[in-house]
Amino acid sequence: MRRQLLTSTTALVLLLGAGSAYAGMDEAKAFLDKEIGDVSSLSRADQEAEMQWFIDAAKPFAGMEIKVVSEAMTTHSYESEVLAPAFAAITGIKVTHDIIQEGDVVEKIQTQMQTGQNLYDGWVNDSDLIGTHWRYQQVRNLTDFMANEGKDVTNPNLDLDDFIGLSFTTAPDKKLYQLPDQQFANVYWFRYDWFNDEKNKADFKEKYGYDLGVPVNWSAYEDIAEFFTGRDVNGQKVYGHMDYGKKDPSLGWRFTDAWLSMAGNGDKGLPNGLPVDEWGIKVDENSRPVGSCVARGGDTNGPAAVYAIQKYLDWLKAYAPPAAQGMTFSESGPVPGQGEVAQQMFMYTGFTADLVKEGLPVVNEDGTPKWRFAPSPHGVYWKEGMKLGYQDVGSWTLMKSTPDDRAKAAWLYAQFVTSKTVDVKKAHVGLTFIRESTIRHESFTERAPKLGGLIEFYRSPARVQWSPTGTNVPDYPKLAQLWWQAIGDASSGAKTAQEAMDSLCAEQEKVMERIERSGVQGDIGPKMAEQHDLEYWNKDAVAKGSLAPQLKIENEKEKPLTVNYDELVKSWQE
Repeated sequence: MRRQLLTSTTALVLLLGAGSAYAGMDEAKAFLDKEIGDVSSLSRADQEAEMQWFIDAAKPFAGMEIKVVSEAMTTHSYESEVLAPAFAAITGIKVTHDIIQEGDVVEKIQTQMQTGQNLYDGWVNDSDLIGTHWRYQQVRNLTDFMANEGKDVTNPNLDLDDFIGLSFTTAPDKKLYQLPDQQFANVYWFRYDWFNDEKNKADFKEKYGYDLGVPVNWSAYEDIAEFFTGRDVNGQKVYGHMDYGKKDPSLGWRFTDAWLSMAGNGDKGLPNGLPVDEWGIKVDENSRPVGSCVARGGDTNGPAAVYAIQKYLDWLKAYAPPAAQGMTFSESGPVPGQGEVAQQMFMYTGFTADLVKEGLPVVNEDGTPKWRFAPSPHGVYWKEGMKLGYQDVGSWTLMKSTPDDRAKAAWLYAQFVTSKTVDVKKAHVGLTFIRESTIRHESFTERAPKLGGLIEFYRSPARVQWSPTGTNVPDYPKLAQLWWQAIGDASSGAKTAQEAMDSLCAEQEKVMERIERSGVQGDIGPKMAEQHDLEYWNKDAVAKGSLAPQLKIENEKEKPLTVNYDELVKSWQE
């Protein structure tokens, strides 16, 4: 794959006439003619003006070669294969844009943080590390960088207000630490055609006493999963649910990516619960982590978290294809597109492009999908005002250990690939939205019917309830790796849901205690709280106007509730 990317990049560099000797407006116009056209939120005149700014700002760095890195996904392949050589042709700065696995990105940035060795000049690093970056202070805070040493290389047309994810990359000190490059959410996915089938609707209504529709809560999701599992639909046996369960690092993402918040774990608050977040980690009034276990006021092993894990286990066993238990994240992703699954609670919109391919059983002959995206249902512990799901925000991150000139050149490239000139086209390729102007572009209004509700979701007021990991997590690389091991024990049957979460919160607290003892994060690092029982901390939370940890709800099967999809979308538009 690496060799193919280099070959493709080389071909495009030659095509555009890259190199500092040729960099300039002729190359910019060739790029705009060939690649952008009118698929941009800017007019051609404004595109050229923006390109002229990049040409002028890049002159001190002409001939420089820099290295940047991002995880493997369609958006970043487009940047690596198309935008990097175009940037080189226009500015004279040669960019090697490496594509590696997400876990490798985290491992390598951790290595650069620990050693100070400059492995890459720019990183597309998940905003899930915002708490890590703020506390360790090893990345450039972009607010100060843009105002001071990076002022001469900061695009006056960057328009930060146009980015939809800046709240995710801003720390409690109100400084911006990362610039969003791509975003995708995990939402509810369902077979719109099956849900609108008259026999399916009649049979469901007769059995459950309410209308088949988009589930608002987990009780309804569970009923729908039961209804479709084993049902004959168009001559084939289908399943009511899809997920994955192999003990593998990707199992951790399945849960750190806000599964607990959907159940009702943590506190109210957007983009993340405060003082207890969706990992169950509690912070004090100074944003210092004070605990993860219920015994310290956290919620990682509280009733809501245990309920979240138990539902995951029950549904995977009862309603998903048998093979799902042994699948990883990447293996499970294409399964709904094969036409045997009625719904999936936890579907990443990053899979959209793979679910709208011509010829799939889930795509009509006219190219419109037989499925739709909708907001995720919530669990019995969830309260209005809580986040409702996860949003992945891969964001440009500049390390302090990167030499100034190289960081400036990388910042120019980061702004180029997120610029208004190219963002609409990039979004059509990868379907990972970062700018409001892109989401509202007329080309996406035209394309919306073929994207199953993706555009409607991103234009809706519901969007704000989906967010990445927040600032309560003091060391994402160290803590995230604990999740897949603990959940894997529950998935394999080695531990109960309660035992797995008890183990997880204890391991998280061990890491936080080590950070506290080291003093490396100073006065914003962990400061562990005294230990008390669940009733003590619940009473304390309620007295202070918060929720977590909540007491166990005896009847966790609440009254099921569904909503008509078409009416839901109409209400957003109104």
